[in-house]
Amino acid sequence: MIPAAFDYHAPTSVPDAIKLLAELGGDAKILAGGHSLLPMMKLRFAQPAHLIDINRIPGLRGIREDGGQIVIGAMTVENELIASALLQQKLPLLPEAARQIADPQVRNRGTIGGDIAHGDPGNDHPALALALDATLVLEGPNGRRSVAADRFFHGTYMTELAEDELLTEIRIAPFASDTGWAYEKLKRKTGDWATAGAAVVMRMAAGKVASVRIALTNLAPTAIRATGAEQALIGKALDAAAIEDAAALARAVCDPAEDLRGDVAYKTAMGGEMVKRALRKAASRCA
Repeated sequence: MIPAAFDYHAPTSVPDAIKLLAELGGDAKILAGGHSLLPMMKLRFAQPAHLIDINRIPGLRGIREDGGQIVIGAMTVENELIASALLQQKLPLLPEAARQIADPQVRNRGTIGGDIAHGDPGNDHPALALALDATLVLEGPNGRRSVAADRFFHGTYMTELAEDELLTEIRIAPFASDTGWAYEKLKRKTGDWATAGAAVVMRMAAGKVASVRIALTNLAPTAIRATGAEQALIGKALDAAAIEDAAALARAVCDPAEDLRGDVAYKTAMGGEMVKRALRKAASRCA
């Protein structure tokens, strides 16, 4: 299907993009990589009157270390995450997870910021941002503000991002040396969204779980943390019983939508299985 008619804008600075957002209001949409928005426009699920292409804005792309944090520009594409030596050394969950996203063509265009800002529960980076305790930097006419990933996702296609704001950076603390990580994702075929996914970041001390964050992909109206499962694991050895209990608590918070990938019961069961796999893999990587 052909998208509805729209006006195209290509600002060359963040202030110019913000000005356009303020002037055009709810009739405008940001175009980053386009792999979430354009399919919706072709199906006419989204019909923006104005498209603001931010690909020509310098400074929105790249990966660097600043003030003890890893800073990722919102327009950084998946293949740049995969190739980054800094991420491989200090946040290896991100390049590992990016390899599981779509296919090489999509990874050359799809951006981390677009994936997060779109608010699609089937996208991978929302759950990764939750597991990594990321901070999202938003800029608008009232200035710059930082929002924890835990407070960013409100529902399907609904986020903390205001109509006149732009996501510019993702900030994440590098892993401590004894951190384990994993992203386990079930999908029907290469390039498909997750049927269910689980991201885990954890630390062990004296053979017991010292800290853990578990986040779920496509198992609720938005990416969510399985906080009950996290709390149940703290202070325990990660044996088979603890893993089963954590998976059961994760399943209890699942509320997936039924679609061609499976019904609610199947998706929920697979969510529990992804949690178990991710916990085991993360634990195996704790130094």
